[in-house]
Amino acid sequence: MTANGKKTQAEPAPPTTLFLFGAHGDLVKRLLMPALYNLSRDGLLGDGLRIVGVDHNAISDADFAKKLEDFIRTEAASKVRGSADNALDPALWAQLAKGISYVEGDFLDDSTYADIGKKIAASGTGNAVFYLATAPRFFSDVVQRLGSAGLLTETDDAFRRVVIEKPFGSDLATAEALNACLLKVMSEKQIYRIDHYLGKETVQNILISRFSNVLFEAFWNNHYIDHVQITAAETVGVETRGNFFEKTGTLRDMVPNHLFQLLAMVAMERRRHSVPMPSVAKRPR
Repeated sequence: MTANGKKTQAEPAPPTTLFLFGAHGDLVKRLLMPALYNLSRDGLLGDGLRIVGVDHNAISDADFAKKLEDFIRTEAASKVRGSADNALDPALWAQLAKGISYVEGDFLDDSTYADIGKKIAASGTGNAVFYLATAPRFFSDVVQRLGSAGLLTETDDAFRRVVIEKPFGSDLATAEALNACLLKVMSEKQIYRIDHYLGKETVQNILISRFSNVLFEAFWNNHYIDHVQITAAETVGVETRGNFFEKTGTLRDMVPNHLFQLLAMVAMERRRHSVPMPSVAKRPR
């Protein structure tokens, strides 16, 4: 917003190739693609966006794009702005789908990364973002192979970024080990750690309600609030994610990540800059 209250339009993202590792997973279908569609609708994604799914399943570029379209149209309509009967604008989706393609390959096979390199070379831009929507056990291997293939090397006119989905380790030791692994092949500014719950509108509204609302901010503290209850009301079952939950467990998937982050949003203090105390001159005796 500008000083006079007018809404400003953010600049569209620069031409980029976005690689979605784990392209057939729930996260890509339910959250990432609807989000990308909405960003495109808002004019925040330029014509230079290329979306490349990376997974071991065999599927053509056209069939992969059609699979994403069908899922959004039938099951993720509530996550795109528009009615459930007309969740997708055909012209807008056609524009987005033009840039969708697919790389079939094993995450642990170096030839997969050679194919990824070819996609970048053919994209017309050196900018690339690698989104790891995979099982956590693949995080280190994928990043190490990206580094070994030279795909994380930045230049003056091309950036490379890696997005790591939660959970970032299963405890402090494994989180530190994963962090050390990442920093061997790229710099801190190239890493984006994310919990997709933090992008939910309800979560974003917590910060606005707390810190930008003079009515609430004054008494949002332990003097006026007795306790806080957080309810995780899921409408989606295990479905095809049995292998994930078998290794991770629902408790670890939800509580240390999503729910603790919600708790932090509710209870953490606003960061305030420390102000040095003025020096007091001693009165001569």
